[in-house]
Amino acid sequence: MKKIILYFLFSSLFIGCSTTKNRIKKNSQKLLNSSLYENQFTGFLVVDSENKDTLLNFNDKKYFTPASNTKIFTLFTGLKLVSDSIPALKYIHQNDTLYIEGTGDPTLLHSYFEHNKILDFLKKYDNILIHLNNFQDEKFGPGWAWEDYQYYFQPEKGPLPLHGNVTTISSSSPMQVTPAYFQDSVIRINFNRNRELQKNTFYYGLSRKDTLEVPFKTDTSLTKKLLGRLLSKDVKIVEKMPEGEKEVAYSVPVDSVYRRMMIESDNFLAEQLLLVCSSTLSDTLSSSRVREYIIENELADLKQQPRWVDGSGLSRYNLFTPESMVHVLSKMYQDIPRERLFSFFPVGGEGTLKDWYPGNPKPYLFAKTGSVGNNHNISGYLITKSGRTLIFSFMNNHFRQPSSEVKKRMEQIFEDIRDNY
Repeated sequence: MKKIILYFLFSSLFIGCSTTKNRIKKNSQKLLNSSLYENQFTGFLVVDSENKDTLLNFNDKKYFTPASNTKIFTLFTGLKLVSDSIPALKYIHQNDTLYIEGTGDPTLLHSYFEHNKILDFLKKYDNILIHLNNFQDEKFGPGWAWEDYQYYFQPEKGPLPLHGNVTTISSSSPMQVTPAYFQDSVIRINFNRNRELQKNTFYYGLSRKDTLEVPFKTDTSLTKKLLGRLLSKDVKIVEKMPEGEKEVAYSVPVDSVYRRMMIESDNFLAEQLLLVCSSTLSDTLSSSRVREYIIENELADLKQQPRWVDGSGLSRYNLFTPESMVHVLSKMYQDIPRERLFSFFPVGGEGTLKDWYPGNPKPYLFAKTGSVGNNHNISGYLITKSGRTLIFSFMNNHFRQPSSEVKKRMEQIFEDIRDNY
């Protein structure tokens, strides 16, 4: 008798779950197939993290422009290749001279990160020689918009960045400029650019009251001067490192970089993080080499190989499928403790998602957005009211209406899933 009762209980539960899933799928596909979506390209995949069941799939094997969803792959790369702290420098100490080369560490003198650890290390040595020829990337990624050189979100990449490779200008009296090296390079006039294209001449309007961050144009000579002024000593450039085993000096906890990269969608940190990852494979800094390594070794089981050209998603050359996004999110969910993993992602109703996907009463969405003109995507983890964790990727490309309209429809689907699955 007990077996019969249990059989009917499990049968009822299975039928109930199946009915709920079918209803959610029907409602979502009805909306996705409506006229609201007819002039855009949309893909959606939702998978249950426990039983791997697919709740929803719609164009999930098609390629999309991911924008900053690309940072999910960059996060995965970092978690695979970097230990608990960022390797800041590789060095060899011979006689009374310290030879150093950069690893791409983005945190030295960055306004957000503690940097005394590396400065204290360098200040112990009187003679410092820098090797900067280990950088094999271009300063800008493929497909980046050239006219964005003057905006805070597109600094140049490099082997040994300082100050986040940006000049910060504030209107306090007297005007404050960081690094102070550029104090006399700021012109107080109203102008339609923040900086000259080919040189470090900056413009800050007479009536401006805000703080302006402008990428500066980097080169070997400037790195030498900035680091020398910082350490109050004559730093020199060397063409190659001496023979011998290199040691590594570490800077900040790596999770602090992951969190800011993901939550603030910081392009500079994403690009430099790929270079840091490449430094763990060889002395040569090459983001293309580390991307190839991850695809060939850690993601060889991807069913749709992505076109992955940068770390940040600034480039429209990137192409990923919703299925690939869910695949990587699933791998991280399996390998990384849940609390740590979720701490890397923006939370619905807070921070960059403060106007969208609020919890009721607790947050239910932990996800990375990706937006670039006429494209908006979001991928991550959804917690249902029943306590299930779902892994999803929702990608929208080529729409012409305001992105807020797209987000409203996405929110409608997410809330239906949250409340009923």
